[in-house]
Amino acid sequence: MARSRSTADAKNKELRAEAKKARRKASRERYKQMWQAFQMQRKEDKLLLPLMIGAFVGVIVVAVIIGLLISKWWLFLILGVLLGALLAFVVFTRRLERNVFAKNEGQPGAAGWALDNMRGQWRVTQAVATTTHADAVHRVLGRPGVVLVGEGNPGRVKGLLAQEKKRTARIVGDTPIYEFVTGSEEGQIPLRKLQRTLAKLPSNISTDKLDTLEQRLAALGAKAGGAQLPRGPLPQGAKMRSMQRTVRRRTGS
Repeated sequence: MARSRSTADAKNKELRAEAKKARRKASRERYKQMWQAFQMQRKEDKLLLPLMIGAFVGVIVVAVIIGLLISKWWLFLILGVLLGALLAFVVFTRRLERNVFAKNEGQPGAAGWALDNMRGQWRVTQAVATTTHADAVHRVLGRPGVVLVGEGNPGRVKGLLAQEKKRTARIVGDTPIYEFVTGSEEGQIPLRKLQRTLAKLPSNISTDKLDTLEQRLAALGAKAGGAQLPRGPLPQGAKMRSMQRTVRRRTGS
């Protein structure tokens, strides 16, 4: 009995050590990705460093001034350094995000990529309807209801959206269905605003109903005969997606 317990303890210790090693490796990979993203953005964005430095120094100056007024400048200096570093990092992530969206705007699969990187309880199914011209409709299930997002040629996408809405309505009943088309033309949603647009939609259904609808919609499957889109707007976009996720984990947003 004592030997078996000792063996079990040894195995548990070994498993904990392996898990710790895996976490360290993952952490190193995240820092490596962040550094690569920073270097790339710094080369393309000449204002990045001045803005980051300005944000960092500006917060420290304000914090020290407040600290001097209440005779605790050293405490506010520490607080200013921490807040300044955080603000500088936020500046970096926002400019990186804007650069990513600008590069991917108009690329086939870009809308699906943007939806796949949304925060919150969103269930994304890419390319539920497609054409051989790489037009696509993506389905997003969330607290607002069902959101259909089209990308591609406006004329062809309009027909795809109508067909998919009709198919979806048979399954979801009176659940709200929203329709959007990404693009830069009038009435379309720019790629950089797509996530914010969906995030502003009102909550119409409960989490329990969300799970039920997800099971029902899974039975629809993907529309046959369409062209299969890549899981990202372009090879470069696949790398950017990884960087985006890393940035959001680091910011906690």
